[in-house]
Amino acid sequence: MEKFIINGGKQLHGEVEISGAKNAAVAVIPATILAGDICRIENIPDIRDVQVMLKILSDMGAVIHRINKNTLEIDTRYISSYVIPYEMTKYSRSSYYLLGALLGRYNHAKVAMPGGCNFGGVRPIDFHLKGFAKLGAEITNDNGMINAQADHLTGGVIYFDKVSVGATVNIMLAAVKADGLTIIENAAKEPHIVDLANFLNLMGANVRGAGTDVIRIKGVSSLHGCSYSIIPDQIEAGTYMVAAAAVKGDILIKNVIPKHLESITAKLRECGVSVIEYDDSIRVTSNSRCGQCKVTAMPHPGFPTDMQPQMTTFLATCSGTSIVTDGVWDNRFRYVDQLISMGASIQIEGKAAIITGVPKLHGAPIRADDLRAGAAMLIAGMCAEGTTVIENIYHIERGYERVTEKLTALGADIKKVDVCEDDNSKSVSDAG
Repeated sequence: MEKFIINGGKQLHGEVEISGAKNAAVAVIPATILAGDICRIENIPDIRDVQVMLKILSDMGAVIHRINKNTLEIDTRYISSYVIPYEMTKYSRSSYYLLGALLGRYNHAKVAMPGGCNFGGVRPIDFHLKGFAKLGAEITNDNGMINAQADHLTGGVIYFDKVSVGATVNIMLAAVKADGLTIIENAAKEPHIVDLANFLNLMGANVRGAGTDVIRIKGVSSLHGCSYSIIPDQIEAGTYMVAAAAVKGDILIKNVIPKHLESITAKLRECGVSVIEYDDSIRVTSNSRCGQCKVTAMPHPGFPTDMQPQMTTFLATCSGTSIVTDGVWDNRFRYVDQLISMGASIQIEGKAAIITGVPKLHGAPIRADDLRAGAAMLIAGMCAEGTTVIENIYHIERGYERVTEKLTALGADIKKVDVCEDDNSKSVSDAG
């Protein structure tokens, strides 16, 4: 079993390079299916969720050539199957994007319900399926396999009662080759929605309005291969920003789009953290105990729900009382029990966390309950006094490239270890 062992109390100093955006990559990779051609994708993060998606495409018949660690050529000309069983989807929530991509190419998709993060509540794909139905697809559930098929897809007006990133992506994928005009109202506006639209347009699609409430897609008869570079990861950048604030460090975070980070920047500054923006980098400096603030996680351009656990961890050691509210997902405060075991004073009331700052946390055995909660545990371990051991680190590695290498270069004392257990003893060996 692999774990992270962190000796806390070390300040972070130096520079860190942000990888390509996970949430963009896991949408762009399935989108290559629509081209039926060769696509060259650069700045792809080398993380587990991407590896899972590439394995699925490879098993479907795609030919994947790795140019270097972060550049791939994906040839989808020889994909012939529209059926994706649970054995292929169970490790990644984003595998549901294969529904839209396969439906868009073949007018038929049969994909098992996906795995990925579980926040303790239901994460339905009803909006996705209703959108497919608006395009003319017939939807059935065959023993956990979502079966969507149509004689042909036809554009229509699709309104989401609630903003959904996943549904917006899936309808974009299905609609780019549908007959006529598709209008998505109350669409998600996240940076990776814009990135996907840019990629689709480079393949020959006609997508307008990405990044606004209304996306208009005029169907085209065919798409083609292209070369494209994924945007920097907004959430990875935000995680390092909050880490610098939590440990009272000074970090230059490179390869970012500062505009994507504005909501995070605003809250850090409100707490007393120094944030300086440059063209494609951002410097975060903190040298004293910071103050409280109120945070409400909401769809872009609001504060990202994927940054809520990291921000809550930072606020746990700030002075005063802070309130963090998250209405995007149910039960996304499950990780708080881990922080409490480290000495945090946090009370959950419905969808809000009331945080009374403590001077310091102390090391403890904890676990990563999901991807972003895992990032929060890393921050907690680095700013805690003593040693912290984090289990279930596969969640963290789903979304953060070379995390131990990057943190170590900044001055953190963190090791990834392989803990081998037998009936009578445990041994720990350094695994990098």
